[in-house]
Amino acid sequence: MCKSSVLTELWISIEDLEPSSKAWVDAVLADFDAFLIDHANCERKASSMLMSFVAKYPDRTEIIPELIETAIEELEHFQKVYDLLEKRGLRLPHKIEKDVYMQALHGLCRHGRDERFLDRLIVSGVVEVRGVERFKTLSEHLSDEVMKTYYDKLWRAESTHGTLFIEMARKYFKDEDVRERLHWWIEREREVLLNTPFHPKLH
Repeated sequence: MCKSSVLTELWISIEDLEPSSKAWVDAVLADFDAFLIDHANCERKASSMLMSFVAKYPDRTEIIPELIETAIEELEHFQKVYDLLEKRGLRLPHKIEKDVYMQALHGLCRHGRDERFLDRLIVSGVVEVRGVERFKTLSEHLSDEVMKTYYDKLWRAESTHGTLFIEMARKYFKDEDVRERLHWWIEREREVLLNTPFHPKLH
C-alpha cells in the first residue's frame, strides 16, 4: 500500500513501493555477474524506451527535450555498467532475455492513444522508482566497496526520474486523473512484483 504523501501530492518515491525482499537480494548476491549483465541491458533498454516516446509522440513537444536529456543520461549509465562488465571479463549476450516483470506491466496498459500515453508515462515512472529502490537496497548489502559505492551513487543520481515522468503526465492530463492512475499503477506493480520469480535481475 502507499505509505507516503502520494495520496495528496503528485510525486512518487521508494517509500510508496513494496520493499524488495531478502530473497531477491540473496539471488543477486549469489550471481552478481548475471545481475550486472541484466543491469546493463536494462539501462540500454531504458534509453531506447525514452527515445521511443519521441518517435511515437512527436507532437508532445513540451516533454521531448526532457526525454532526450534523460535518454542520454541512461545511455551514460549503460556505458558505466559496460565498463564494469569489461573489467570483470564479461560480455553482453547476443539476445536480451524477456523481462517477465515488464511484460506483465505493459500488458496492463490501456488502448487508445491518450489512455496509453498516460499509462506508459506513469508505469515508466513507477518502474524507474523500483530501479532506484533496488539500487539502494543493493548498495546496503554489497560487501565489495567499489560496487557498493557505485550503486549508492547510482540510486541517488536516478532518484528524480520517477517524478519526472509524473510531471510529464501533468502537462497533458488533469491532476486528478494522473493521481488516480498513479495509485492504480502502484498497486498493480506491487502485485506483479510479488508474483515475479526471484532471479539475479533488476526486475
